[in-house]
Amino acid sequence: MHNLLLGCMVVFLFMVIGNLTLLAQNSKRDTLLNELEEIKKSANFNSNDTLYITNLLELAKEYRYHYLDSLKILSEKSLGASKKAKFINGEINSYHSLGGYYSDKGKIDQAIANFTKAYNLAAEHNLNFLKARTLNDLAKEYGYKGEYSNALKWYLATIEIAEKYDYKNIISIVNDNIAHLYLEQKDYEQAMVFLKRSKDIHEQIGNPVFLAETLSNIASTYADMNELEYAMYNVNISIATFEKEKILEWLAYCYEIKGKIYLKKNKNTWALYWYKQSELLHQEIEDDRGKIDLLNGMTEAYLNLEKDSIAEVYALNAFDLSKKIGLRSGIKTSALKLSKILKEKKDFEKSLWYHELYQATYESLSALSNEKALNMLKTRVAYDQQKQQLILDNEKALAKQKIYIYIFIVVLIIFAIITFLIHRNEQEQKKLNLELRNKKNDLEEKQAYLNELNQTKNKLFSIIGHDLRGPIGAFQGLLKLFKEGEMTKDEFLNFVPKLKVDIDTISFTLNNLLSWGQTQMNGSITRHSVTNLDCIVEENIALLSEIAEAKSITLVNRIEPNCQIWSDPNQIDIIIRNLLSNALKFTPNNGEIIIGAIQKIKTCEIYVKDNGMGMSEDIISKLFEKDSNHTTYGTNDEKGTGLGLSLCKEMVEKNNGKIWVHSALGKGSSFYFTIPRIQKRYKESA
Repeated sequence: MHNLLLGCMVVFLFMVIGNLTLLAQNSKRDTLLNELEEIKKSANFNSNDTLYITNLLELAKEYRYHYLDSLKILSEKSLGASKKAKFINGEINSYHSLGGYYSDKGKIDQAIANFTKAYNLAAEHNLNFLKARTLNDLAKEYGYKGEYSNALKWYLATIEIAEKYDYKNIISIVNDNIAHLYLEQKDYEQAMVFLKRSKDIHEQIGNPVFLAETLSNIASTYADMNELEYAMYNVNISIATFEKEKILEWLAYCYEIKGKIYLKKNKNTWALYWYKQSELLHQEIEDDRGKIDLLNGMTEAYLNLEKDSIAEVYALNAFDLSKKIGLRSGIKTSALKLSKILKEKKDFEKSLWYHELYQATYESLSALSNEKALNMLKTRVAYDQQKQQLILDNEKALAKQKIYIYIFIVVLIIFAIITFLIHRNEQEQKKLNLELRNKKNDLEEKQAYLNELNQTKNKLFSIIGHDLRGPIGAFQGLLKLFKEGEMTKDEFLNFVPKLKVDIDTISFTLNNLLSWGQTQMNGSITRHSVTNLDCIVEENIALLSEIAEAKSITLVNRIEPNCQIWSDPNQIDIIIRNLLSNALKFTPNNGEIIIGAIQKIKTCEIYVKDNGMGMSEDIISKLFEKDSNHTTYGTNDEKGTGLGLSLCKEMVEKNNGKIWVHSALGKGSSFYFTIPRIQKRYKESA
């Protein structure tokens, strides 16, 4: 009961998957149908329009393996329209689609006729890609017909065209198809040579669908060679691709291969599990050749499970389908199985009839196989001889042309010498002009560099004159008053806290000036190392704590312990100190400043937030400009140099980071900057 319930659930699940896949394919067909309707509704619609014909052919392609009659109707319709419009590509593709229709119906001669028409048209108009593609399909039909020498001849001709014009996809497809000729003769090793060539080409191209098609053929060949682990590995890769791309006909083929692998392992229940999946997909597609192998595989699995009555049904279906499309290898396999089944049922008359049919087909195929092998070898030898003769003829023709080539070369050399003599003076003149232009450019660059240095010098002197001379002068005045006795000791001591703040400000300003001056004169070198961010923040909070206490501002440190970054610690120290100093400057008494860090995958985002004065959009736009000298007085009339944020930006960028600000008047400011996190530089020898 439990097994029955499990089986029902599996069938239901794959019915759902099949329906979803079908919906996806229907969606593509619906899109094409809608596009065709839109074209037909247009005021200037003409059924001979090449876009309309191209969409008809695309729609026909979507119906192959699903509704073969629709494939035929659309192909004939596009053929008629292409002839009226004299649209050669449309004619060729229409004949090609009709060839595919007759091939799938098992009408090989009609398929060959249509492929031949397509090839002749492509050859007449020198459409080499279409010529190579059609030759490949023509060769495949000769293979189905059993004329292996013709098949190989056309495959070789296809490869020659494809190699000449570098059609890598066609070269790989032909290698797959030649491999199938050898598989028909059970020459698995030779088949694998061609399949691996095809795989190498697809890996170079990088198309996952084409690669999956070849891998599925490799998997089937490995299964026939009893290399079952290799077979399973390759078919699983193919299944993943076809399920993702929703390509039903190839997915059904892969499920059948997986069933064959389990059948070879004598795991008949698992074999049927995968055969059933393939069978569900075959309900949605029309691929009689592929279905025959599936039916014979299911027959074998049911026979192994001693379910002869079910095996007989599948064997009869395989036999009837093989007769319908004239596939003698399918007739041989199904006839043998039916002979065994009927013998077990004691129906000796029918068993004997199927056995005789099997024997006759087997002998015919064996004799034909030997003839085919010889024909293939003869064809290959003849083709190589013909190619060698063409090479010899070309060499003779080239030898005759060498004299003319030598004469032409001598004339060309003389002409080159004359041309050289004529233009030599002109070239010398151009060279001199170029040197003059280069020297002029060098002078302009040096002038610009000197101007920039001069601007840096002016700015340094301006800051020293305005922002350092005042506090130092005030300090000197106090010392003079104290020295000359005009100020008592107690009065002087009352000024000590103010003097300390002024000296700290002067020291801070000098540090910024030195750091900024170095960056402007290209003298600053960034030395990256593992940096503990929390240590730097704690040191700066301790350094600025007196200023914070003077304004009753709370400094909140939310940096996690051992927060490590990859940076120059000295430059990070300057950035943190400037941002905290700015926050203290513009935060009112009893305010709060928060510094923290958000650790992301590759970076650490550090922020300094205050609830101070805030800034307007106009001020924000000027904050980080390189030559900005914009200063604003703080809440207690503190004054800065205008260098701090410009310096922060330069140093953040030297450490491979970015800096930005969010602010609004009266709502405080939040400064953010990113620094790379410390990465594991040695990832387990990876």
